[in-house]
Amino acid sequence: MRDTMLKAIYLQLGAALITAIAAGAIVGTRGLVSVGIAAVAAIVPNLFFAVRLTMLKNRAGASYAANFFVGEFLKIGATIGILAIAIKGYPGMHWPSLLIGLAIVLHAGFIAFWKKS
Repeated sequence: MRDTMLKAIYLQLGAALITAIAAGAIVGTRGLVSVGIAAVAAIVPNLFFAVRLTMLKNRAGASYAANFFVGEFLKIGATIGILAIAIKGYPGMHWPSLLIGLAIVLHAGFIAFWKKS
C-alpha cells in the first residue's frame, strides 16, 4: 500500500509538471503559477496523508479505518485552506489554469491504484 501511495504522489508531481509547462506555454506566467498553486494544494496534503497512514500502520491499537477517515477529512480541509490562502494572496490567478490543473493533478493519483504493477 505504501508503494502505491508514493507512486500516486509521483504521478501527481509528473502531471503537475506537464500541466504547468503547458499552461505556461499557452497562458504565460499567470497560468504556470496558477497550476503550481493547484499542484501544491493537492500534493502537499496527499503527501502528509500518506506519511500519516504509513506511521499508523506500525502502531498497535490504532484503528486504521478511523484514522483513515480523520486523515481524509484533514486532507480535504488542508486543500481548501491552501487554495483559499492562494486565492487571497495571488490576485493575478488564472482561474481556468487553476481549475484544470487541480482536476488533472487530483485525477493523476488514481492511475496508481488503477494500474497496479
